[in-house]
Amino acid sequence: MTITKFGNGTVVSEVTEGVGVITLNRPEIRNALSSEVLKALPEAVRSLENDAKVNVMVLTGADPAFCAGLDLRELSESGGNINPDQPSASRGPFPEHTKPLIGAINGVAVTGGLELALACDFLIASKRAKFADTHARVGVMPGWGLSVLLPQAIGVRRAREMSLTGNYVDADRAAEWGLVNRVVAHESLMSTVHAVAQDICSNDQEGVRQMINTYEHTSGTTVEDGWGIEASMGKEWLKRTSFTPGKVAERRAGIQDRGRAQNS
Repeated sequence: MTITKFGNGTVVSEVTEGVGVITLNRPEIRNALSSEVLKALPEAVRSLENDAKVNVMVLTGADPAFCAGLDLRELSESGGNINPDQPSASRGPFPEHTKPLIGAINGVAVTGGLELALACDFLIASKRAKFADTHARVGVMPGWGLSVLLPQAIGVRRAREMSLTGNYVDADRAAEWGLVNRVVAHESLMSTVHAVAQDICSNDQEGVRQMINTYEHTSGTTVEDGWGIEASMGKEWLKRTSFTPGKVAERRAGIQDRGRAQNS
């Protein structure tokens, strides 16, 4: 296991068996987003993106919370953790990356914390997880795509209800609405996430990253345009990928092994 600290330990990454886990590490204030964390989190993502040993990234929080959003104390004192004029190098909270990012939601994910969760490829939640959008209650507006990604996940009317009321949605309701993929016992969260991550690691990694890239291009457009985008990207992929007999045999064996394991 390789452990790396960022931002004086406010963000920590651990790499084990091809999986890099990024942990927001301010449990005493529910992993609130300070200016230090906002600088350290992209650094952690870039570090894992550039690590050849890592195939899958995971984002979680140190118990008891995933992330409670902006550090309101810093916001009220200096405002250093929110700067509308600061240029952003990427869309959303994370720098550009090609590797899948799973959100392991271990507790409350509120406002900016909810936006972090929405920016992950998919979410697995603990029974203790709860979700809320309190932008209107706090008096700030989303800047990481919440008004786009939340309606995509749960539908525009449910998204409006969450944003306009600020009410919490528990883990089971979040799964019912499609915000999270599954809900597990709190003590099983990380083992479940690691198992799913290993399933991803067992696939052809160039193929995994191309699938992520394709979804990125098709999910924000119309169905009709999406068909064309997928077809175009698929043709480009076929020109670049390898279908030598050895590579095909390797992929076929992997599919057969997965089928035996899942059906035994």
